[in-house]
Amino acid sequence: MSHFQGAALRTALNGISGILVTPFDADDRIIGAPLKPIVDRAVEAGVHVLVANGNTSEFYGLQAIEAEQMVNIAAETVDRRVPLLAGVGRSVHEACSLARASRKAGADALMVHQPPDPFVAPRGVVRYVRQIADAAEGLPLVLYLRNENIGLAAVEELCRIPEVIGVKWASPTPLILAEAIRRTADLGLAWVGGLAEVWAPPLCAVGARGFTSGLINVMPERSVAIYNALEKSDYGQAMRLIEEMLPFEELRAQENNGTNVTVVKTALQIMGNDCGATRAPSAWPLQDAQRHQLDALMQGWSLVS
Repeated sequence: MSHFQGAALRTALNGISGILVTPFDADDRIIGAPLKPIVDRAVEAGVHVLVANGNTSEFYGLQAIEAEQMVNIAAETVDRRVPLLAGVGRSVHEACSLARASRKAGADALMVHQPPDPFVAPRGVVRYVRQIADAAEGLPLVLYLRNENIGLAAVEELCRIPEVIGVKWASPTPLILAEAIRRTADLGLAWVGGLAEVWAPPLCAVGARGFTSGLINVMPERSVAIYNALEKSDYGQAMRLIEEMLPFEELRAQENNGTNVTVVKTALQIMGNDCGATRAPSAWPLQDAQRHQLDALMQGWSLVS
């Protein structure tokens, strides 16, 4: 059952949502041990929420049974120190099954991935989320919107589903986000910038106080420093801190964003916290030039000697 509820959970979502990697062994099987130092570093640094089965977790590379395995490992590792958000998605029946498993594992809320189906009706997405809410039996939901193609009317209808307590906005459209926030101001939702640190300042400026981060797997202190600067409305300091980690995010965005998790997992290997390879269709391994750039970055950050 959920440990963090109500106002405490909403407040945590106004902070950093750290998206955990899924560790694999040499035989490409999920293992839990490498996750512990990642979670410990994040919690000690002050990351507010941890997320299993997000995109940095390679959610779409996992089989359904593996996604269930991962949320159980994450719940055991996080051990109620901070709220655990569990991603659900893909077919509606898979999403509902994983919602039930996540609730049983002890997740505090669900993050509903936006359906990638090529035939998505706005009213169909509303039905999709309502079915997941029913399966979750009262567990709070956070919507994960990678685009606003369903239109603001449908976004508002989704926000007014009673179980929805927050929205992760992963679209570089701050003005549309501002309008979505205005239309739902009476609901007291938590709005989370879903494009990590680089887009946190403009999204924060219109009302998304929280932001997501894959960097927390490697350097959570930097993410927390950026968050603290934004909380003080010190945008100059936030931008200086972001500029220093921008090469890391630019590396992650290469190859059609296909090195996103590759860079994170390679950095973890360099640190001695090996979480295995990424799965196809993600890029693996880094190309020589990419690896040299990452090595130099991490030496510059004193993450390796």
